[in-house]
Amino acid sequence: MISYSGAARLPVLIKFLAGVGLLLSLSGCNDDTSDLSSYMAEVKARVPAPIEPIPEMKPYVRFIYPGHDLSPFDSKILAPDKGPQPEGVVMPDANRVPEFLEGFPLDSLRMVGTVYQGKDLWALIRIPDGAVHRVRAGNYLGKNHGKVTKVEEMRVALQELVENGFGGYKEQENAIALTDVVENKP
Repeated sequence: MISYSGAARLPVLIKFLAGVGLLLSLSGCNDDTSDLSSYMAEVKARVPAPIEPIPEMKPYVRFIYPGHDLSPFDSKILAPDKGPQPEGVVMPDANRVPEFLEGFPLDSLRMVGTVYQGKDLWALIRIPDGAVHRVRAGNYLGKNHGKVTKVEEMRVALQELVENGFGGYKEQENAIALTDVVENKP
């Protein structure tokens, strides 16, 4: 036979311990706040410290530099005249129809491989949505009018036209390297 007398006493023991805990927590509540009241009275009786007056503001005196009549915010100072361009100045071809890969920033394009078609070496470029396009020397890609100058097994060399900050453009070399990890998407 199994005796359940210990199990029957468990709820009684829990109720007893809960009652003792309640009595102990209520014993901390008393109405004697005389020490708090005396401290508050002492603090209120102190003489307050004087507050320093606000410092007097000196009026702003405008200084005019002699001989400086131009505004530093006038963009005409920095931008060259739009007159005839000197020899050797590079500008993007406004009559050329932009290619599809020029719609993507260069850092979002990935070179994933190369393929030969006849004697021509083509680079395989993956765009952000995962589609792969092929390019060869002479094609354009990237937002900075990047013309592919050379396709190699491990990289694609580009000649970009970037703004020089003065209303013109300058040429800049760039490249897209073959990515080490090829991601397989299902």
